[in-house]
This record gives sequence, C-alpha cells and structure tokens, in this order.
Amino acid sequence: MNKYVLGIDTSCYTTSIAIVDEKKGLLMDERRILDVKKGYKGLRQSDAVFHHMKNFPLLYKKISDEIDTKKIIKVCCSNSPRNLENSYMPVFLAGVSFGKTIASTLKTEYEEYSHQEGHIEAAKWSCGFMDDDFIALHISGGTTEVLKVQRKDNRYDCQIIGGTKDISAGQLIDRIGVMMGLKFPSGKELDEMSQAGVYESIKIPVSTSGTYINFSGAETFTKKLVEEGRGNKSDIALGLFDCIHRSLYEVISKAVDVHRINKILIAGGVASNRFLRDNLYRKLNQKGIEIHFGKAKFCTDNAVGTALLGLKK
Repeated sequence: MNKYVLGIDTSCYTTSIAIVDEKKGLLMDERRILDVKKGYKGLRQSDAVFHHMKNFPLLYKKISDEIDTKKIIKVCCSNSPRNLENSYMPVFLAGVSFGKTIASTLKTEYEEYSHQEGHIEAAKWSCGFMDDDFIALHISGGTTEVLKVQRKDNRYDCQIIGGTKDISAGQLIDRIGVMMGLKFPSGKELDEMSQAGVYESIKIPVSTSGTYINFSGAETFTKKLVEEGRGNKSDIALGLFDCIHRSLYEVISKAVDVHRINKILIAGGVASNRFLRDNLYRKLNQKGIEIHFGKAKFCTDNAVGTALLGLKK
C-alpha cells in the first residue's frame, strides 16, 4: 500500500500544502498566494495568519478529496523561518496548529522543520542535487543569505557566512515594483517588464564587502530614477535585476574562495527570476563553480520541501 507524507507551510506570502509518497513522488502541490491590496508592501503578521486560517481548510479539502488520508503516515510542518533556537515568526503558528490537529486526528507522526530547510530541500529535489555539504544562496522575499550547509541528524545545519546587511533582494524588488504601480509581491510582474528592457541602459551601483551586500543604496538610487522619470520602467527593471545579479555574483565568488566549497545551490523565490538564473549560471560556470538552481516552480514558497524532509532518515 502506498503511503504518504503531508507537508504544510504557512509563510508570509503563501498558504501551501503538499503530498509526497514514500518514493519521493509528488502527488499534490496546492498553494494559495495571500492577497495584498495594491499599493501595500506586504501584510501584517496578524493579517497573514487570518488569510491562512481561511485558505488552509480549502486546500486541505482538495487533498482529502483526491487521496485517502488514512494513508498519511506523517505530517511535516514549517514552524520557524530558520533552524535556530530563537527564530520565530507568528505566521507559522497557523500551519503548526493545523498540522498538529491533523496528525492527532489521523493518529500519525508529526515533525517540524524550518521554512528555510523546506526551501533547500525543494530546490535540491527539483534539480537532482544530492550533496549534503555545500554553499546555499537563499534569496526570497525576506531573506538574502549565503549559507554553509551541512546535513546533521536529519536536519540542515545552516551557518550564515554572508548575505545582506540591510534589506533583502526580495524587499528591494517589491519596494521598487510597488513604487512603479505593480502589485505585491512584484517579482513576477517586474521580471516580465524587464524582458523589454535594454541591457546596461541603466546602471545601478553595487555595494558589497567580502561576502556581504548592502541593497539600501541601490533602493535609494532606483527610487530617484523612478521619481525623476529617468529611463523607462522596463530599462529600470532590467537595471535593477542586473544590480542584484552583480551583487550576488561577487558575494558567491568570495564565499567559494574563502570556504573552499565549490558546489552552490540557489533557492528561494527570487531564484525563479530568469535574468538572475541565466546570468549567475553563465558567470559562475565560467569560473569553474558548480551551480545548481531549483526549478523555478519549486523556488517560490511551497510545502513540497517540508513534506520531502519527512522522508529523510
């Protein structure tokens, strides 16, 4: 009899639920992006929890209509942003509450992992990367971190060795996107807008030191371009992604040199951007760095990685 693991993730952006079988086959992947009013740059935690409380029963009904829930042998849930003792965000409590209730009702096992571990596992699984010691670049709505990753006791031990000193790449993208009149989160629309841009017609300065980035200067510079109407929006969007790509390239290259680890996994929602993927892959590959991107669909917030972690022994 085929048995299943149920994964749950309630992030700041998406309500997610997934079912995988014992052979790591993905049976169901249901997600609902949280609604943010136009002009707003995100949701308060209390509002996000409210949306999860509305969304989750609808997604779970889809699951229970398609599979025999008695075959679920484990429920796995994201309970925090990172696998650190003091890592906490109220939004994950929605998923934890549902997960514990489902596990208790089904009389099955229950496990918790961090949101970041779920991103890493989903990216690894989707691109077939099998190593357990590597450098990961986690670039999402609220995170830009360079991590030294080791698999320990069925968890990912993630040591921060670089990243942003101020705002994340995702925050930079969303703030500029909303300023341009796009809906939050703005990554997908800004990506599409950038396709019509002329490369290097807009050059936004990069600020890095070792393995760390400062994006606030790029934000100020880009906002001024928009406010003063210098350059069309497509050129500005492309220039913004080019700035992010050059920044990430510099810190990844430095991390490889310092830590002598040549295998890189790139995960998180921002990693689904086409310009970043193409240019980082090309430039890092030219340096002899082995780079792996999760498939775009599994870079954005999902519960697939969380479910897959439940299969690890």
